[in-house]
Amino acid sequence: QVQLVESGGGLVQAGGSLTLSCAASGRTISMYGMGWFRQAPGKEREFVAGISWRGGSTYYADSVKGRFTTSRDNAKNAAYLQMNSLKPEDTAVYYCAADLLGTTATMANSYEYWGQGTQVTVSS
Repeated sequence: QVQLVESGGGLVQAGGSLTLSCAASGRTISMYGMGWFRQAPGKEREFVAGISWRGGSTYYADSVKGRFTTSRDNAKNAAYLQMNSLKPEDTAVYYCAADLLGTTATMANSYEYWGQGTQVTVSS
């Protein structure tokens, strides 16, 4: 089993930045692809970013491309999401997830393990 805990969310003004962290425990995530998803009130959960198990491949939703960067540190058993130039429409609960196949899957049902989420609120 893998336990994932997100942190780093909060309230920020439009144009600001936040860095989310995803700390894993229970098992090394070095062989897992790591993904970030978000869910706004009344909306479905959507893919934000993904990184392959070695970190060699990353993939982003069009809505965040050029503003968000995902990375990982397998030695620390952690993944990160750097969010710049935040917009009010980025407001959501952000989740990290682990995919045993190690790829940059964009579908939520490809991920076996999920964190509890962290709230990001961007004010205009």
